[in-house]
Amino acid sequence: MTETYEVIVIGGGAAGLSAALVLGRARRRTLVVDAGEPRNAPAAHMQGYLTRDGMPPAEFLATGREEIARYGVELVRDHAVDVTGDFTVTLASGRTVQARRLVVATGLKDELPPVPGVAERFGRDVLHCPYCHGWEVRDQAFGVLATTPLSVHQALMVSQWSKDVTLFLHTVGAAELSGDDVRRLSAAGVRVVPGEVRELVVENDRFTGVRLTDDTTYDREVLFVAPRAVPQNGLLEKLGAEFRETPFGAYPVLDETGRTTVPGVWAAGNVMGFGEQVVNAAAGGYRAGATINGDLLMTDLDTASRV
Repeated sequence: MTETYEVIVIGGGAAGLSAALVLGRARRRTLVVDAGEPRNAPAAHMQGYLTRDGMPPAEFLATGREEIARYGVELVRDHAVDVTGDFTVTLASGRTVQARRLVVATGLKDELPPVPGVAERFGRDVLHCPYCHGWEVRDQAFGVLATTPLSVHQALMVSQWSKDVTLFLHTVGAAELSGDDVRRLSAAGVRVVPGEVRELVVENDRFTGVRLTDDTTYDREVLFVAPRAVPQNGLLEKLGAEFRETPFGAYPVLDETGRTTVPGVWAAGNVMGFGEQVVNAAAGGYRAGATINGDLLMTDLDTASRV
């Protein structure tokens, strides 16, 4: 038997919980489907969120779940595996639920470079975002693992937090760097090392350096990498949403409130863009929730006025 809701939020991260909080407070019958796979799970703390700076991500989400429960929002730990045009959502458990509006906040997954040691250290001393972690590792010896020419930008950015930065070209050829790249790297004092990285050096559960395929080892304390972002947009594809191609993957075409090109469907959080930090995701969820409430209200009033 299919249960009905006014709004179903698919994704229980910052964006989904924020949308659900607004909708719950607006007295909308809302269900959150939470797969329990937050992107920032490897990180011990999150930074840059005013009043929540340094808070563990798991604690942040637990607090959010407690808050939405106060307003009658239901939350189920499950995966949404299918969705139809009438907004019937099939869950991995076999349960089916239906809503008048949908919020897709399924986020993205980070595919890490296949270098031994990177996955094991990710979120500890292998990092990707200087705004998330730069302050905590400031003035240490940084390495940057290049996987595309865009990694030059990452090396330049992290030089704001340390003046000891080495860019390991890894799979990027020196000839792939532009004249501007070379000029800026030099101006920033970033050392450039050609050659493929074979593995990370770890001693006593601490990253201590980078070893190239020729056995040359460079002492480092922190390594920045650029994961390949894989948007979890399969449900939006099934609904027929329009996408735009970016250097970081395909993301849905949205208006300023997060509304997709599919009537009645909103997106929020990292499913709408690679660079959405926790604070941005929460704000996007808030906008989507408030817009959906107004949309439902006006739809019902228009219907009632025609009776």
